[in-house]
Amino acid sequence: MNISEEIKRLHELHLAGALSDAEFAQAKAKLLSNINLDKPDSTSGAGAAAGPANDLVQEFNRLRRSRNDRWLGGVCGGLGRASGMEAWIWRLVFVLFTLTFGFGVVIYLLLWIFVPDEEIGITKHEY
Repeated sequence: MNISEEIKRLHELHLAGALSDAEFAQAKAKLLSNINLDKPDSTSGAGAAAGPANDLVQEFNRLRRSRNDRWLGGVCGGLGRASGMEAWIWRLVFVLFTLTFGFGVVIYLLLWIFVPDEEIGITKHEY
Protein backbone atom coordinates (compact mmCIF):
# COMPACT_ATOMS: atom_id res chain seq x y z
CA MET A 1 0.00 0.00 0.00
CA ASN A 2 1.52 3.34 -0.99
CA ILE A 3 1.38 6.54 1.04
CA SER A 4 -1.56 8.09 -0.82
CA GLU A 5 -3.68 4.97 -0.30
CA GLU A 6 -2.81 4.94 3.40
CA ILE A 7 -3.75 8.60 3.80
CA LYS A 8 -6.99 7.97 1.91
CA ARG A 9 -7.80 5.08 4.23
CA LEU A 10 -7.04 7.23 7.29
CA HIS A 11 -9.34 9.92 5.89
CA GLU A 12 -12.13 7.38 5.39
CA LEU A 13 -11.72 6.17 8.97
CA HIS A 14 -11.79 9.77 10.17
CA LEU A 15 -14.97 10.52 8.23
CA ALA A 16 -16.60 7.33 9.53
CA GLY A 17 -15.92 8.50 13.09
CA ALA A 18 -13.40 5.78 13.93
CA LEU A 19 -10.64 8.36 14.39
CA SER A 20 -10.91 11.67 16.24
CA ASP A 21 -9.44 14.85 14.77
CA ALA A 22 -6.37 14.57 16.97
CA GLU A 23 -5.84 10.88 16.16
CA PHE A 24 -6.22 11.55 12.44
CA ALA A 25 -3.73 14.43 12.53
CA GLN A 26 -1.25 12.39 14.56
CA ALA A 27 -1.49 9.34 12.27
CA LYS A 28 -1.16 11.49 9.16
CA ALA A 29 1.87 13.32 10.58
CA LYS A 30 3.49 10.02 11.49
CA LEU A 31 2.86 8.65 8.02
CA LEU A 32 4.29 11.73 6.35
CA SER A 33 7.30 11.84 8.66
CA ASN A 34 8.17 8.26 7.68
CA ILE A 35 8.59 9.40 4.08
CA ASN A 36 11.51 11.63 5.05
CA LEU A 37 13.11 8.88 7.13
CA ASP A 38 13.17 6.49 4.18
CA LYS A 39 15.25 8.88 2.05
CA PRO A 40 18.98 8.54 2.64
CA ASP A 41 20.83 11.76 3.44
CA SER A 42 24.19 12.27 1.79
CA THR A 43 25.48 14.46 4.62
CA SER A 44 24.22 15.23 8.08
CA GLY A 45 24.39 18.97 7.37
CA ALA A 46 21.96 18.68 4.47
CA GLY A 47 19.50 16.76 6.62
CA ALA A 48 19.65 19.37 9.35
CA ALA A 49 19.11 22.20 6.87
CA ALA A 50 16.12 20.45 5.33
CA GLY A 51 14.37 20.16 8.73
CA PRO A 52 13.15 23.77 9.11
CA ALA A 53 12.29 23.97 5.41
CA ASN A 54 10.27 20.77 5.73
CA ASP A 55 8.43 22.23 8.75
CA LEU A 56 7.59 25.32 6.71
CA VAL A 57 6.22 23.16 3.89
CA GLN A 58 4.11 21.15 6.34
CA GLU A 59 2.71 24.35 7.88
CA PHE A 60 1.89 25.73 4.44
CA ASN A 61 0.17 22.48 3.44
CA ARG A 62 -1.91 22.69 6.61
CA LEU A 63 -3.26 26.11 5.61
CA ARG A 64 -6.97 25.97 4.75
CA ARG A 65 -9.62 28.67 4.33
CA SER A 66 -11.97 28.73 7.29
CA ARG A 67 -15.64 27.82 6.90
CA ASN A 68 -16.61 29.15 10.33
CA ASP A 69 -14.55 32.34 10.68
CA ARG A 70 -15.09 34.07 7.35
CA TRP A 71 -16.22 37.46 6.13
CA LEU A 72 -15.46 37.01 2.45
CA GLY A 73 -13.44 33.96 1.50
CA GLY A 74 -12.24 32.65 4.86
CA VAL A 75 -8.60 33.49 4.12
CA CYS A 76 -8.01 35.50 7.30
CA GLY A 77 -9.76 32.89 9.45
CA GLY A 78 -7.58 30.16 7.95
CA LEU A 79 -4.43 32.22 8.41
CA GLY A 80 -5.43 32.87 12.00
CA ARG A 81 -5.96 29.19 12.69
CA ALA A 82 -2.69 28.17 11.01
CA SER A 83 -0.59 30.88 12.69
CA GLY A 84 -2.25 30.92 16.10
CA MET A 85 -3.09 34.64 15.80
CA GLU A 86 -6.57 36.10 15.86
CA ALA A 87 -8.28 36.48 12.46
CA TRP A 88 -8.98 40.18 13.04
CA ILE A 89 -5.23 40.82 13.10
CA TRP A 90 -4.90 39.26 9.64
CA ARG A 91 -7.86 41.32 8.42
CA LEU A 92 -6.18 44.46 9.70
CA VAL A 93 -2.92 43.48 7.99
CA PHE A 94 -4.68 43.03 4.65
CA VAL A 95 -6.49 46.37 5.00
CA LEU A 96 -3.25 48.17 5.91
CA PHE A 97 -1.38 46.57 3.01
CA THR A 98 -4.20 47.60 0.68
CA LEU A 99 -4.28 51.19 1.91
CA THR A 100 -0.52 51.74 2.12
CA PHE A 101 1.00 49.61 -0.64
CA GLY A 102 -2.03 48.70 -2.75
CA PHE A 103 -1.39 45.00 -3.07
CA GLY A 104 -3.29 43.61 -0.06
CA VAL A 105 -6.37 42.87 -2.17
CA VAL A 106 -4.27 41.08 -4.79
CA ILE A 107 -2.66 38.83 -2.17
CA TYR A 108 -6.05 38.14 -0.59
CA LEU A 109 -7.56 37.20 -3.95
CA LEU A 110 -4.63 34.91 -4.78
CA LEU A 111 -4.95 33.18 -1.42
CA TRP A 112 -8.71 32.89 -1.93
CA ILE A 113 -8.11 31.18 -5.27
CA PHE A 114 -5.20 28.90 -4.37
CA VAL A 115 -5.76 27.95 -0.71
CA PRO A 116 -8.29 25.11 -0.45
CA ASP A 117 -11.37 25.27 1.74
CA GLU A 118 -11.29 23.22 4.93
CA GLU A 119 -13.22 19.97 4.68
CA ILE A 120 -16.73 19.73 6.03
CA GLY A 121 -16.32 16.18 7.35
CA ILE A 122 -19.46 14.78 5.73
CA THR A 123 -19.38 12.93 2.46
CA LYS A 124 -22.25 11.99 0.17
CA HIS A 125 -21.98 8.41 1.47
CA GLU A 126 -22.88 9.44 5.03
CA TYR A 127 -26.47 10.19 5.99
